[in-house]
Amino acid sequence: MAEDGLAAFPGLANLDSDSARAFRQAARPMSVPAGTVMFRDGAECSNYVLVVNGSIRVHKLSEGGREIVLYRVERGQSCVLTTNCLIANENYGAEGIAETPVDLIILPSSTFKSLLAKSETFRDFVFSAFAVRISDLLMLIEEVAFGRIDARLAGWLSSRAEADTAIKATHQEIAVELGTAREVVSRQLKDFERRGLVELSRGSLKVLNHAALVGVAGPL
Repeated sequence: MAEDGLAAFPGLANLDSDSARAFRQAARPMSVPAGTVMFRDGAECSNYVLVVNGSIRVHKLSEGGREIVLYRVERGQSCVLTTNCLIANENYGAEGIAETPVDLIILPSSTFKSLLAKSETFRDFVFSAFAVRISDLLMLIEEVAFGRIDARLAGWLSSRAEADTAIKATHQEIAVELGTAREVVSRQLKDFERRGLVELSRGSLKVLNHAALVGVAGPL
């Protein structure tokens, strides 16, 4: 799969022959079922990971038990936290869990660091992905610190709404996605229901007025 899986990463298509050979010789495929813990907060990092198919959720848990989703690693992507750990020789600062069955390409840290030093194409691939994810994290910090919960919740719902299809998520799961408390989400959803924007059910909800939710969310 390492050979075929590289098709998911156009940024690696132009590796020079020596670097491509080193990559293919060291890379190994791996498949894991949904629910697999990919790494834990405080664990050592020994491999660079590329996701060929599937989704890994990276989240952070506070000492008080609050949880927030930092980002997801999906097809064609690498984990910025893993990159940071390998470059800085630090342990993981969050936890990653496979949300779906995931196909991976695993590259040992020694090969990762060698390619990073020798291949401009590989460096560009790694740091371009790093820069994009850092921008996403800065936006998340801004939203959590300064964003109105009604606008953030409306944006989250409207981005996942499909005609005649319920959004299957508990209030706690939505709170984790938004980095807030379940009580805050429940209170805001009740307000949306009162205004006729959503219909609440146990473990799911249905968007009734998508245009109004977009209006509450405001400009992107």
